[in-house]
Amino acid sequence: MKAYTFRLKPGQDLFDSIEAFIADKKIEAGCVLSSVGSLTHATLRLANRSAYNEYEGHFEIVSMTGTVSMNGSHIHVSISDGDGVTIGGHLVSGCKIYTTAEIVLAVFDDVVYKRELLENDSGYEELVVYRK
Repeated sequence: MKAYTFRLKPGQDLFDSIEAFIADKKIEAGCVLSSVGSLTHATLRLANRSAYNEYEGHFEIVSMTGTVSMNGSHIHVSISDGDGVTIGGHLVSGCKIYTTAEIVLAVFDDVVYKRELLENDSGYEELVVYRK
């Protein structure tokens, strides 16, 4: 296992920047170990919804987890506002960094993560793990 730590700066897109890092490092299988930071705009896909929800304001990133791969990532994030009200969902493009985002990824060299539409499954492209 290898670990990467990187920091995003104000105005960067949280999801797009993580995806760019994964592409640059050619990461085939990994996970989000830790993330903290803040946002001024959040775009999330909530459970069992096809449309995205947009949120304006100042938010703390209180949790982020998921699988990452240059073959497709699946990340969830929880954010809280100034009153501590917390919401979470699928991380998608559109979350803008306020002050910082500190990201720690674990990378696994013995497997490859892919996303495939599986017969008689959820109807979504799901994680398939291949051994190297």
